[in-house]
Amino acid sequence: MDLRIGNGLDVHPFADDPARPLVLAGVEVPDGPGLAGHSDADVVAHAVADALLGALALGDLGTWFGVDRPETAGADSLTLLATVVAGVHDRGWRVGNVDVTVVAQRPRLAAHRDPMRAALAHTLEVDVDAVSVKFTTTDRLGALGRAEGIAAWATAVVVRENGIDGHH
Repeated sequence: MDLRIGNGLDVHPFADDPARPLVLAGVEVPDGPGLAGHSDADVVAHAVADALLGALALGDLGTWFGVDRPETAGADSLTLLATVVAGVHDRGWRVGNVDVTVVAQRPRLAAHRDPMRAALAHTLEVDVDAVSVKFTTTDRLGALGRAEGIAAWATAVVVRENGIDGHH
């Protein structure tokens, strides 16, 4: 079986705007605060997209949806991730599985794990058991430990589709 592995990292600071929603893996977390960013600042979706792009050496989120592009302002990051997934499929690959670690001192996120896994699985077109979402803190060390923002690391495996050579 042909497979490739990629990893992705995204970090966003908390926004100054108290009305900005916190969106992680496409799920609005009511305990906010929201993250600052050009799109909806969904660090989980961004890290997963970069992991998929990395697996196939297709650049990164910035090359696909640059922050200088007005059409991506406020964009739903699961929509961006779906575009990346379509690009993976177009090249003859499919998502095998994804593993994400979210680093956040606040808010508490464990209660949101299942909706996050479900939203990612739907977007990635995989079963929910192919999506892992874990949470940790830095025990108050560094910028993340001072609760200045949230980071996400993702690893993705892509598998070549049967009967498609992936060459264009």
